[in-house]
Amino acid sequence: MINVSGVTKTYGSRKAVEDVTFDVAAGRVTGFVGPNGAGKSTTMRMMVGLTHPDRGEVRYAGTRYSDLVNPARLVGSVLDAKCMHPGRTARNHLKAMAAASDIPMSRVDEVLGSVGLETAANQRAGKFSLGMKQRLALAGALLGNPEVLLLDEPANGLDPDGIRWLRNELRSFADKGGTVFVSSHLISELSQFADDLVVIGGGRLLVSESLGAIESRSERSIVVRTPQVVELSALLSAHTSEVEFTGDRLVARGMTSEDVSNLIFDHRIRVTELTEVTRSLEDNLIDMTSASAEFASA
Repeated sequence: MINVSGVTKTYGSRKAVEDVTFDVAAGRVTGFVGPNGAGKSTTMRMMVGLTHPDRGEVRYAGTRYSDLVNPARLVGSVLDAKCMHPGRTARNHLKAMAAASDIPMSRVDEVLGSVGLETAANQRAGKFSLGMKQRLALAGALLGNPEVLLLDEPANGLDPDGIRWLRNELRSFADKGGTVFVSSHLISELSQFADDLVVIGGGRLLVSESLGAIESRSERSIVVRTPQVVELSALLSAHTSEVEFTGDRLVARGMTSEDVSNLIFDHRIRVTELTEVTRSLEDNLIDMTSASAEFASA
């Protein structure tokens, strides 16, 4: 559905985004991740024509965003959840958006209901919490009944129930054939519903793959507790060079839990615990982007 091809944007002597290319598939949720200053917001602004790339282009089903006859009917976007007139009610804010994009007014109450703001429809947006503004911004993105949702940090300000609601909404949208492209710093949350990940750092593309492909490369280790730790260590060392043990706790790398379990069974080793431990997606992405992080912890 979305093809980002070689987009580059320079501000003065600084390249905010350099030759970034990736595809976003329909019917899937694609997460967009990277450290602060990586170029995520600049890339997303280029995807909806708010920033013009120095080179490259973005196409939606083969059409450039600037050539879409009615963009709101194909692409619903939220790049700033606070971008709304504080004196307007939620309903009037959406009515103004509908009028600007030639969208039937009947859609206003429909989307207010879909994001759970029907009871706050006549309240002024300036009085909304950040979480309520996020819901109103998503309602605006849904107004045109689009095929694509492009959202920048939509979970900011949401409470746990709101985050679960958002996850289910985006998953449902994709399952119905829609295309979701969403940036987030909540990696553990994103891992629960994303299909693919686009990772950038220092303005450059680092990875564009399925979540499963990235997770499959995660380092795995097998933790075993056994009173026969020396005996088991010798057996495992014959199959893998990475074995560590302290007391009755042994850690093996380079073997699957099934391999270790079979070895234990075949040699009648008594164990009290056998656990497979995998590095988190968050840890993997931090390692992946650490070299290009503009702001990093000591």
